[in-house]
Amino acid sequence: MRKMKVGLIGCGVISETYLKFCTESLDILEIAACADLVPELAKQHAEQFQIPKVCTVEEMLSDPEIEMILNLTVPKAHAELNLRALEAGKHVYTEKPFALSQEDADKVLAVAESKGLRVGCAPDTFLGGGIQSCIKLIDDGWIGTPFGGSGLILTGNASDRTHRSPENFLSLGGDPLFDVGVYYITAFVAMLGPVRKVSGTAGQLRTELKLLNPKSPRYGDTVAVGAPMNTSAVLDFECGVIATLTAAKEGFGYTPRMEIYGTDGILYVPDPNGFGGPIQVKQRSGEIVTFPLSHGITEQSRGIGLADMAYAIQSGRAHRASGSLATHVLNVMFGIFESSHTEQHVPIKMKCDRPVPLPLGLRFNQLDE
Repeated sequence: MRKMKVGLIGCGVISETYLKFCTESLDILEIAACADLVPELAKQHAEQFQIPKVCTVEEMLSDPEIEMILNLTVPKAHAELNLRALEAGKHVYTEKPFALSQEDADKVLAVAESKGLRVGCAPDTFLGGGIQSCIKLIDDGWIGTPFGGSGLILTGNASDRTHRSPENFLSLGGDPLFDVGVYYITAFVAMLGPVRKVSGTAGQLRTELKLLNPKSPRYGDTVAVGAPMNTSAVLDFECGVIATLTAAKEGFGYTPRMEIYGTDGILYVPDPNGFGGPIQVKQRSGEIVTFPLSHGITEQSRGIGLADMAYAIQSGRAHRASGSLATHVLNVMFGIFESSHTEQHVPIKMKCDRPVPLPLGLRFNQLDE
């Protein structure tokens, strides 16, 4: 496998996590250029991670050596930039959410298919050892036949953040469902397969929020809350499992929980917003057994989905953190909002296959045997 040249667009906070992993741990990717609306940020990243070229978005998209675009811009820019990159003949991997409307997501998929290009999307945490080991436990029958599940993710609100644009975390895309709930829905689909229908409700305690962290450059400002910050849903899966999900940004601290219920046991799943974590199974006897991880990739590995796509492009197989998976998950999230508005169940029209589990025994950070 040869290295594929990647152009990174968007040098915000999350980009450092991607760049550290992609430049230090992977042999399939070469970060060849970076760009940002703030040129100084791009220059800083280029120096820090030894990226050979700093350029504008236009220069990057017209560069014939760049094969893949890593889109780490703000959510509202994802779909437009993905379309521009595809029209320029580049494969695209984007941060979540895939788009902020179902129409935009469908258009990105259609353009990618028409041009024979790949499009992928975070989260890729389901490729980590935690969720992949859970998939094996479920598939091997350790909890019998799954029939239910639950996910809970509670975080603090944006009042204590030091981000220069706190509005991003108070509008669609930064809301609890699209920002953190997406990890849980993606993990559910990776473990159980696609969702058939949803019902849900979304609430909003306030319409504005005062920034209270003295270290924030916006300290004392009052910003609008533009999206529901408290969401609960019921997900009906094609396989027959019924799961609940609660995602809220109105609490304090960080509280992640996920469980899968089977006829012979309860699987306690590690936080889907990470790559590793402990795995336990409560058996019929009442005994709680801790299982070792069967798969690797347990440390911070954001970008592993991009690497998997690079392997898949060269081998011809399907990539796992795919645009179809991301669009299915997006359909589920919009379905929850629609259900809250209409007070009815909402069928999930966009189907996807369960991503193929990673094989056992892969070498460190390798995605193909």
